[in-house]
Amino acid sequence: MELVWLEDFSALAEYGSFVRAAEARHVTQPAFSRRVRSLENWMGVELFIRTPQGATLTEAGKQILPSAQETARRLYRMRSEAQEVAGMAARTLQFAATHSLSFTFFPRWLRSAESGAPIEAVRLHSDSMAVCEQMLIHGQIQFLLCHRHPDVPPMLAPDQFIGRKVGEDVLLPLMGASANIGSSPSSQPYLAYTQESGLGRIVAHRLHGKEDLLHLKPLFSSHLAAVLMSMALENKGVAWLPRSLTEQEVSDGRLVRALDESWDIPLEIHLTRPIAPISPAAEEFWARLGHF
Repeated sequence: MELVWLEDFSALAEYGSFVRAAEARHVTQPAFSRRVRSLENWMGVELFIRTPQGATLTEAGKQILPSAQETARRLYRMRSEAQEVAGMAARTLQFAATHSLSFTFFPRWLRSAESGAPIEAVRLHSDSMAVCEQMLIHGQIQFLLCHRHPDVPPMLAPDQFIGRKVGEDVLLPLMGASANIGSSPSSQPYLAYTQESGLGRIVAHRLHGKEDLLHLKPLFSSHLAAVLMSMALENKGVAWLPRSLTEQEVSDGRLVRALDESWDIPLEIHLTRPIAPISPAAEEFWARLGHF
């Protein structure tokens, strides 16, 4: 049994695709498939039903998924505790944050979160929402910082993770100031988020059933808000972008509204952690957050 097998199992259960799961795990698809098969051989049962459309969990797979995820978290937690005792971890707080929050919100928020009690060490992992969620599920980090919307439930199991609102943001429909808007702003090409993006899930929920009304024409997609912002600045189309990321560009007049305020999407910024105990340093930090 290898820890990586449990992480692969969880990733495939989430993505339902060997190709997408292998990409998220930064491994080739053949190597990923072999590792999943190795876990099944060790278990002595099939964990996935494989079809041309993808992979779905068997009943046995569904049964062991929560235990596999908790086992991976416990192993990482055990390593972290051992390193703390040995002085290797130096009470390091492990965060994952989506790219847009890593660039803008996280540094300011962390300074305010110290609140007179300096944090000894911080490690920040920046990636797509899907990868950050997997890191939290596997116990590789203690905290996940991400955008949330009340109508779009997180992918994380509510009986295993808890969150706390630590800020606010808003998605604005923006385009380059020199864009040729034609007969209406909504005739612009659409710069979209990919499925790996948490913001993408939120925008897709808001626009569901309204694509025809807006006459959106998908042109380009990325899980990075910063990439979509660059495309918008090049007058390539309309993108829903976080205010926290685009304040300077809007203030300078390089980005302008493509649609009125009724199409804005209010966001909350949440910090999420496992319900299970985390390291003493992380527990102390979480307790201090409750007093801010």
